[in-house]
Amino acid sequence: MTRVAAIDCGTNSIRLLVAEADAAGRLTDIDRQMRVVRLGQDVDARGAFVPEALLRTRTALEEYAQIIRDNGATAIRMVATSATRDAENRDEFFYMTQEVLGDIVAGAKAEVITGDEEARLSFAGAVGDLSTDTDPVLVVDLGGGSTELVLGSGGVVAAAKSSNIGCVRVTERCLPSDPPTADEIDAAERFIAERLAVALETVPVEQTRSWVGVAGTMTTIAAIALGLDEYQADRIHLSRIPFDQLNEVCDRLIGMSRKDRAALGPMHPGRVDVIGGGALITRTLARILSERAGVDELVVSEHDILDGIAASIVRR
Repeated sequence: MTRVAAIDCGTNSIRLLVAEADAAGRLTDIDRQMRVVRLGQDVDARGAFVPEALLRTRTALEEYAQIIRDNGATAIRMVATSATRDAENRDEFFYMTQEVLGDIVAGAKAEVITGDEEARLSFAGAVGDLSTDTDPVLVVDLGGGSTELVLGSGGVVAAAKSSNIGCVRVTERCLPSDPPTADEIDAAERFIAERLAVALETVPVEQTRSWVGVAGTMTTIAAIALGLDEYQADRIHLSRIPFDQLNEVCDRLIGMSRKDRAALGPMHPGRVDVIGGGALITRTLARILSERAGVDELVVSEHDILDGIAASIVRR
Protein backbone atom coordinates (compact mmCIF):
# COMPACT_ATOMS: atom_id res chain seq x y z
CA MET A 1 0.00 0.00 0.00
CA THR A 2 1.18 3.53 -0.84
CA ARG A 3 -0.12 6.72 0.70
CA VAL A 4 -0.20 9.84 -1.44
CA ALA A 5 -1.10 13.47 -0.81
CA ALA A 6 -2.82 15.59 -3.47
CA ILE A 7 -3.18 19.36 -3.06
CA ASP A 8 -5.30 21.55 -5.30
CA CYS A 9 -4.63 25.26 -4.91
CA GLY A 10 -7.18 27.30 -6.79
CA THR A 11 -8.27 30.92 -6.89
CA ASN A 12 -10.66 30.61 -3.95
CA SER A 13 -9.72 27.51 -1.97
CA ILE A 14 -6.88 25.13 -1.21
CA ARG A 15 -7.79 21.47 -0.71
CA LEU A 16 -6.00 18.33 0.43
CA LEU A 17 -6.63 14.65 -0.19
CA VAL A 18 -4.57 11.98 1.54
CA ALA A 19 -5.37 8.60 0.00
CA GLU A 20 -4.08 5.05 0.06
CA ALA A 21 -3.44 3.24 -3.20
CA ASP A 22 -3.60 -0.53 -3.48
CA ALA A 23 -1.56 -2.65 -5.90
CA ALA A 24 -4.08 -1.99 -8.69
CA GLY A 25 -3.92 1.76 -8.16
CA ARG A 26 -7.38 2.04 -6.58
CA LEU A 27 -7.62 4.87 -4.08
CA THR A 28 -9.22 4.93 -0.65
CA ASP A 29 -9.69 8.26 1.11
CA ILE A 30 -7.78 8.75 4.36
CA ASP A 31 -8.44 12.46 4.87
CA ARG A 32 -9.98 15.37 2.94
CA GLN A 33 -9.59 19.00 3.93
CA MET A 34 -10.62 22.36 2.47
CA ARG A 35 -9.73 25.94 3.41
CA VAL A 36 -10.96 29.08 1.68
CA VAL A 37 -7.87 31.28 1.39
CA ARG A 38 -8.81 33.47 -1.62
CA LEU A 39 -5.31 33.24 -3.13
CA GLY A 40 -6.68 34.98 -6.21
CA GLN A 41 -7.78 38.09 -4.31
CA ASP A 42 -7.49 41.03 -6.77
CA VAL A 43 -5.30 39.03 -9.18
CA ASP A 44 -7.70 39.81 -12.03
CA ALA A 45 -7.27 43.55 -11.43
CA ARG A 46 -3.64 43.74 -10.25
CA GLY A 47 -2.04 40.82 -12.05
CA ALA A 48 -0.22 39.78 -8.87
CA PHE A 49 -0.78 38.07 -5.52
CA VAL A 50 -1.34 40.39 -2.57
CA PRO A 51 0.74 39.64 0.57
CA GLU A 52 -2.23 38.80 2.78
CA ALA A 53 -3.46 36.18 0.29
CA LEU A 54 -0.04 34.51 0.22
CA LEU A 55 0.02 34.50 4.04
CA ARG A 56 -3.42 32.90 4.27
CA THR A 57 -2.32 30.25 1.80
CA ARG A 58 0.90 29.54 3.67
CA THR A 59 -1.00 29.12 6.95
CA ALA A 60 -3.34 26.57 5.38
CA LEU A 61 -0.48 24.75 3.64
CA GLU A 62 1.43 24.44 6.93
CA GLU A 63 -1.65 22.81 8.47
CA TYR A 64 -1.81 20.42 5.52
CA ALA A 65 1.88 19.58 5.86
CA GLN A 66 1.27 18.38 9.40
CA ILE A 67 -1.70 16.27 8.29
CA ILE A 68 0.45 14.72 5.54
CA ARG A 69 3.16 13.86 8.07
CA ASP A 70 0.67 12.44 10.57
CA ASN A 71 -0.85 10.17 7.90
CA GLY A 72 2.48 8.94 6.54
CA ALA A 73 2.07 9.97 2.90
CA THR A 74 5.29 9.44 0.96
CA ALA A 75 4.46 11.18 -2.33
CA ILE A 76 3.02 14.66 -2.84
CA ARG A 77 1.69 16.51 -5.86
CA MET A 78 0.51 20.09 -5.45
CA VAL A 79 -1.22 21.67 -8.42
CA ALA A 80 -1.87 25.39 -8.80
CA THR A 81 -4.38 26.65 -11.31
CA SER A 82 -5.97 29.84 -12.63
CA ALA A 83 -4.79 32.54 -10.20
CA THR A 84 -1.19 31.29 -10.29
CA ARG A 85 -1.18 31.22 -14.09
CA ASP A 86 -2.15 34.91 -14.07
CA ALA A 87 0.08 36.28 -11.26
CA GLU A 88 3.30 38.11 -12.12
CA ASN A 89 4.84 37.38 -8.70
CA ARG A 90 4.12 33.64 -8.76
CA ASP A 91 7.78 32.89 -7.93
CA GLU A 92 7.04 34.06 -4.36
CA PHE A 93 4.27 31.48 -4.22
CA PHE A 94 6.53 28.69 -5.53
CA TYR A 95 9.27 29.52 -3.04
CA MET A 96 6.75 29.42 -0.19
CA THR A 97 5.35 26.04 -1.23
CA GLN A 98 8.84 24.54 -1.54
CA GLU A 99 9.73 25.82 1.94
CA VAL A 100 6.68 24.16 3.46
CA LEU A 101 6.48 20.91 1.46
CA GLY A 102 10.20 20.34 0.90
CA ASP A 103 10.56 19.34 4.55
CA ILE A 104 8.30 16.34 3.88
CA VAL A 105 9.48 15.20 0.45
CA ALA A 106 12.69 16.67 -0.96
CA GLY A 107 12.02 19.01 -3.87
CA ALA A 108 8.24 19.01 -3.42
CA LYS A 109 6.57 22.27 -4.43
CA ALA A 110 3.59 23.54 -6.37
CA GLU A 111 3.42 23.20 -10.12
CA VAL A 112 1.30 25.31 -12.44
CA ILE A 113 -0.73 23.34 -14.93
CA THR A 114 -2.40 24.56 -18.07
CA GLY A 115 -6.14 25.01 -18.22
CA ASP A 116 -6.43 21.99 -20.51
CA GLU A 117 -4.46 19.78 -18.10
CA GLU A 118 -6.68 21.06 -15.29
CA ALA A 119 -9.69 20.01 -17.34
CA ARG A 120 -8.35 16.50 -17.91
CA LEU A 121 -7.52 15.96 -14.23
CA SER A 122 -11.01 17.16 -13.28
CA PHE A 123 -12.57 14.72 -15.74
CA ALA A 124 -10.53 11.80 -14.42
CA GLY A 125 -11.62 12.55 -10.87
CA ALA A 126 -15.27 13.23 -11.64
CA VAL A 127 -16.20 10.18 -13.74
CA GLY A 128 -14.78 7.47 -11.52
CA ASP A 129 -18.14 6.71 -9.86
CA LEU A 130 -20.26 7.02 -13.01
CA SER A 131 -21.50 4.17 -15.18
CA THR A 132 -20.67 4.27 -18.88
CA ASP A 133 -24.35 4.34 -19.85
CA THR A 134 -24.24 8.07 -19.06
CA ASP A 135 -21.71 8.75 -21.86
CA PRO A 136 -20.88 11.10 -23.43
CA VAL A 137 -20.36 13.07 -20.21
CA LEU A 138 -19.67 16.78 -20.00
CA VAL A 139 -17.72 17.54 -16.81
CA VAL A 140 -17.71 21.19 -15.73
CA ASP A 141 -15.24 22.26 -13.03
CA LEU A 142 -16.40 25.70 -11.93
CA GLY A 143 -13.60 27.31 -9.96
CA GLY A 144 -12.73 30.72 -8.67
CA GLY A 145 -10.77 31.99 -11.66
CA SER A 146 -11.55 29.55 -14.44
CA THR A 147 -14.15 27.04 -15.59
CA GLU A 148 -13.13 23.84 -17.34
CA LEU A 149 -15.40 22.05 -19.84
CA VAL A 150 -14.45 18.45 -20.65
CA LEU A 151 -16.38 16.04 -22.86
CA GLY A 152 -15.57 12.35 -22.90
CA SER A 153 -16.74 8.74 -22.96
CA GLY A 154 -15.45 5.59 -21.30
CA GLY A 155 -13.14 7.64 -19.12
CA VAL A 156 -11.38 9.05 -22.21
CA VAL A 157 -11.38 12.78 -22.93
CA ALA A 158 -12.59 13.74 -26.39
CA ALA A 159 -12.45 17.53 -26.07
CA ALA A 160 -11.50 19.99 -23.34
CA LYS A 161 -11.21 23.74 -22.91
CA SER A 162 -10.59 26.09 -20.00
CA SER A 163 -12.37 29.46 -19.88
CA ASN A 164 -11.15 32.41 -17.81
CA ILE A 165 -14.39 32.78 -15.91
CA GLY A 166 -14.99 31.69 -12.33
CA CYS A 167 -16.99 32.79 -9.32
CA VAL A 168 -14.25 35.09 -7.99
CA ARG A 169 -13.31 36.58 -11.36
CA VAL A 170 -16.95 37.28 -12.34
CA THR A 171 -17.72 38.80 -8.93
CA GLU A 172 -14.66 41.06 -8.80
CA ARG A 173 -15.08 42.22 -12.38
CA CYS A 174 -18.87 42.58 -12.67
CA LEU A 175 -20.73 42.35 -9.35
CA PRO A 176 -19.49 44.97 -6.85
CA SER A 177 -22.88 45.80 -5.29
CA ASP A 178 -24.59 43.93 -2.46
CA PRO A 179 -26.95 42.65 -3.75
CA PRO A 180 -25.91 43.08 -7.39
CA THR A 181 -27.90 45.46 -9.56
CA ALA A 182 -29.76 44.43 -12.72
CA ASP A 183 -27.17 46.24 -14.85
CA GLU A 184 -24.33 44.41 -13.11
CA ILE A 185 -26.03 41.05 -13.66
CA ASP A 186 -26.54 41.88 -17.35
CA ALA A 187 -22.85 42.82 -17.69
CA ALA A 188 -21.81 39.59 -15.96
CA GLU A 189 -24.01 37.52 -18.26
CA ARG A 190 -22.45 39.14 -21.33
CA PHE A 191 -18.95 38.53 -19.96
CA ILE A 192 -19.75 34.88 -19.23
CA ALA A 193 -21.34 34.32 -22.64
CA GLU A 194 -18.32 35.80 -24.43
CA ARG A 195 -15.86 33.60 -22.58
CA LEU A 196 -17.95 30.44 -22.92
CA ALA A 197 -18.40 31.03 -26.66
CA VAL A 198 -14.65 30.48 -27.12
CA ALA A 199 -14.76 27.18 -25.20
CA LEU A 200 -17.79 25.99 -27.16
CA GLU A 201 -15.82 26.28 -30.38
CA THR A 202 -13.61 23.46 -29.05
CA VAL A 203 -16.01 21.38 -26.97
CA PRO A 204 -19.05 20.02 -28.92
CA VAL A 205 -21.53 20.19 -26.05
CA GLU A 206 -24.41 19.17 -28.33
CA GLN A 207 -23.09 15.59 -27.95
CA THR A 208 -23.62 15.69 -24.18
CA ARG A 209 -25.80 13.00 -22.66
CA SER A 210 -25.01 13.73 -18.98
CA TRP A 211 -23.78 16.94 -17.34
CA VAL A 212 -21.61 16.51 -14.24
CA GLY A 213 -20.68 19.55 -12.15
CA VAL A 214 -17.85 19.62 -9.63
CA ALA A 215 -16.31 22.07 -7.12
CA GLY A 216 -17.74 24.33 -4.44
CA THR A 217 -20.27 26.39 -6.38
CA MET A 218 -21.92 23.29 -7.83
CA THR A 219 -21.93 21.29 -4.60
CA THR A 220 -23.32 24.22 -2.60
CA ILE A 221 -26.10 24.79 -5.15
CA ALA A 222 -26.93 21.07 -4.87
CA ALA A 223 -27.01 21.24 -1.06
CA ILE A 224 -29.49 24.13 -1.20
CA ALA A 225 -31.61 22.41 -3.87
CA LEU A 226 -31.72 19.28 -1.69
CA GLY A 227 -32.99 21.35 1.23
CA LEU A 228 -30.06 20.43 3.50
CA ASP A 229 -29.70 22.30 6.79
CA GLU A 230 -25.95 21.74 6.69
CA TYR A 231 -23.39 20.60 4.16
CA GLN A 232 -23.48 16.79 3.79
CA ALA A 233 -21.05 15.46 1.20
CA ASP A 234 -22.57 11.97 1.12
CA ARG A 235 -26.02 13.40 0.27
CA ILE A 236 -24.61 15.74 -2.36
CA HIS A 237 -22.40 13.21 -4.17
CA LEU A 238 -24.11 12.05 -7.38
CA SER A 239 -27.31 13.95 -6.57
CA ARG A 240 -29.43 14.93 -9.57
CA ILE A 241 -30.85 18.45 -9.75
CA PRO A 242 -33.57 19.07 -12.40
CA PHE A 243 -33.09 22.32 -14.32
CA ASP A 244 -36.26 23.96 -13.02
CA GLN A 245 -34.99 23.48 -9.47
CA LEU A 246 -31.43 24.40 -10.44
CA ASN A 247 -32.52 27.65 -12.05
CA GLU A 248 -34.68 28.55 -9.05
CA VAL A 249 -31.73 28.14 -6.67
CA CYS A 250 -29.39 30.07 -8.99
CA ASP A 251 -31.91 32.93 -9.32
CA ARG A 252 -32.20 33.15 -5.53
CA LEU A 253 -28.44 33.16 -4.96
CA ILE A 254 -27.80 35.77 -7.66
CA GLY A 255 -30.34 38.20 -6.21
CA MET A 256 -29.61 37.65 -2.50
CA SER A 257 -27.61 39.93 -0.26
CA ARG A 258 -24.46 38.50 1.30
CA LYS A 259 -26.14 38.55 4.71
CA ASP A 260 -28.98 36.39 3.42
CA ARG A 261 -26.58 33.97 1.68
CA ALA A 262 -24.59 33.62 4.90
CA ALA A 263 -27.74 32.51 6.70
CA LEU A 264 -28.11 29.46 4.44
CA GLY A 265 -27.12 26.35 6.38
CA PRO A 266 -24.90 24.64 3.76
CA MET A 267 -23.10 27.87 2.79
CA HIS A 268 -19.37 28.03 3.57
CA PRO A 269 -18.44 31.53 4.80
CA GLY A 270 -15.73 31.76 2.14
CA ARG A 271 -18.30 31.39 -0.66
CA VAL A 272 -20.81 33.95 0.56
CA ASP A 273 -19.54 36.89 -1.49
CA VAL A 274 -18.73 35.03 -4.72
CA ILE A 275 -21.34 32.32 -5.20
CA GLY A 276 -23.63 34.71 -7.07
CA GLY A 277 -21.03 34.86 -9.84
CA GLY A 278 -20.81 31.06 -9.81
CA ALA A 279 -24.59 30.76 -9.97
CA LEU A 280 -24.64 33.00 -13.06
CA ILE A 281 -22.15 30.71 -14.80
CA THR A 282 -24.14 27.64 -13.79
CA ARG A 283 -27.43 29.14 -15.02
CA THR A 284 -25.85 30.07 -18.35
CA LEU A 285 -24.48 26.56 -18.84
CA ALA A 286 -27.86 25.02 -18.00
CA ARG A 287 -29.52 27.14 -20.70
CA ILE A 288 -26.86 26.21 -23.28
CA LEU A 289 -27.09 22.49 -22.53
CA SER A 290 -30.88 22.54 -22.57
CA GLU A 291 -30.95 24.27 -25.95
CA ARG A 292 -28.11 22.40 -27.65
CA ALA A 293 -28.24 18.91 -26.14
CA GLY A 294 -31.67 18.51 -24.56
CA VAL A 295 -30.08 17.92 -21.15
CA ASP A 296 -32.51 18.62 -18.30
CA GLU A 297 -30.60 17.93 -15.09
CA LEU A 298 -27.26 18.47 -13.36
CA VAL A 299 -25.43 15.58 -11.69
CA VAL A 300 -23.18 16.85 -8.90
CA SER A 301 -20.00 15.02 -7.90
CA GLU A 302 -17.89 15.46 -4.79
CA HIS A 303 -14.99 13.87 -6.69
CA ASP A 304 -13.04 16.22 -8.91
CA ILE A 305 -9.56 17.46 -9.79
CA LEU A 306 -8.27 16.50 -6.34
CA ASP A 307 -9.03 12.84 -7.05
CA GLY A 308 -7.49 13.21 -10.51
CA ILE A 309 -4.29 14.60 -8.98
CA ALA A 310 -4.08 11.70 -6.50
CA ALA A 311 -4.55 9.18 -9.30
CA SER A 312 -1.84 10.87 -11.35
CA ILE A 313 0.66 10.35 -8.51
CA VAL A 314 -0.03 6.62 -8.49
CA ARG A 315 0.42 6.38 -12.26
CA ARG A 316 3.83 8.07 -12.22
